[in-house]
Amino acid sequence: MSNKREITRAEQVRARRALHSAKEMQQTAQRAVKPIAPVVSRASAPHPQARPVNLKKMRQFNVSLASLPSITLRKPAIHLPHFSKPKLNWRTASAVLALLLAITLYLTWTLPYFYVPQAAVFGNNRLTRDEINAALGVQGQSIFWLQPKELETRLRLNYPELASAKVDVYLPNYVYVTVTERQPVILLQQGEAFAWVDASGVAFRPRGASGVLIPVLASSTPPAGIADLSDPFSPPPYMQKELVDAILALTPSVPAGSILTFDSTDGLSWKDARGWKAVFGISAQDMPLKVRVYQALVDSLLSRNKIPEYINVAFPDAPYYRMAQPVDPDTATTETTETIDESEQ
Repeated sequence: MSNKREITRAEQVRARRALHSAKEMQQTAQRAVKPIAPVVSRASAPHPQARPVNLKKMRQFNVSLASLPSITLRKPAIHLPHFSKPKLNWRTASAVLALLLAITLYLTWTLPYFYVPQAAVFGNNRLTRDEINAALGVQGQSIFWLQPKELETRLRLNYPELASAKVDVYLPNYVYVTVTERQPVILLQQGEAFAWVDASGVAFRPRGASGVLIPVLASSTPPAGIADLSDPFSPPPYMQKELVDAILALTPSVPAGSILTFDSTDGLSWKDARGWKAVFGISAQDMPLKVRVYQALVDSLLSRNKIPEYINVAFPDAPYYRMAQPVDPDTATTETTETIDESEQ
């Protein structure tokens, strides 16, 4: 009988497991010392290259499970996508600026927010706001197309009764107009036409209420004044400023019921209700002296019961009057002219 003991089935299983575990440990040891192939980046040239990874500093964790097939656990590596910074140059910047400018121009031309409803007017008394807006023509226009100086010129040329006009334009659609109207002092009638005249001699069309004006009846065109060179948009004066000053100085002496008249021969004159014509010329410098000489001459004539038909004091140093006499067939003249001496002044 043999002394050799038979191996049980359980012992055979344990032996196979021990042999299998020894093989796994041997394979794990071989993989642990095996170098890892380096990673080669295939990114395009403009992108910056990733820094090389130091394999020696990487920690690895190997776990051997006896009852499972060979499994190696490693630390997961997470790689985020890399975005390179855009490179800007002058061409790209120019293209962006051109696009923004085009969009801005389009919006300014199309948005109704920048279109003027109408102009706000200040300082007007006789001219209405509608008349000024009609002359300007800004209603419905883009604020970017308006030129203040051009609008001021247009307004002055359309309305000579404006002494000044200022136009201010503000975003988004505001237009402010400030005007100064001429103040009339004379109501000039020449034939069938009427005109207002201000203190500088500029004539313009009557419009609205004016207050008290000095009526002057002109049988001929008065001498024109000199244009103001400092204001190129001011119309040339219809009459000389000296003539206007003479009218203003002579008006308080005009008798009630008489109208001041002008003609190119005698200048300023009026028809006195007592039957004579009083002539004063056109000079305003010595108008007060002319009035005093005229009053002295009238008083002297009336004290002598003389009623003249013509008194001329245009030259106060040599005034004269003319008496009307009935027609006498035996005489060669029908009227006499006398010159006042210094004792009658």
